[in-house]
Amino acid sequence: MTPTLTPPPETVAPPAADERCDRCNAAGKLRITLAGGSELVFCGHHANKYAEDLVKITVRFATDPEFTWRGADLMAN
Repeated sequence: MTPTLTPPPETVAPPAADERCDRCNAAGKLRITLAGGSELVFCGHHANKYAEDLVKITVRFATDPEFTWRGADLMAN
């Protein structure tokens, strides 16, 4: 059997440059991980537009270094 390296479950990589928003196909700025382990990617517009709803289903998140997600403050509260 070939060994496989897997990142720890608490780490989430920001969206790669070629990843697109699951809502509109724009460049991805936010990656969220759901409780079941699935991931979604959103552009900056949709990430902030749906921030209040996304924080309810997000277990972990990572953003593009140049993007500030409105939901980060909501997750902290």
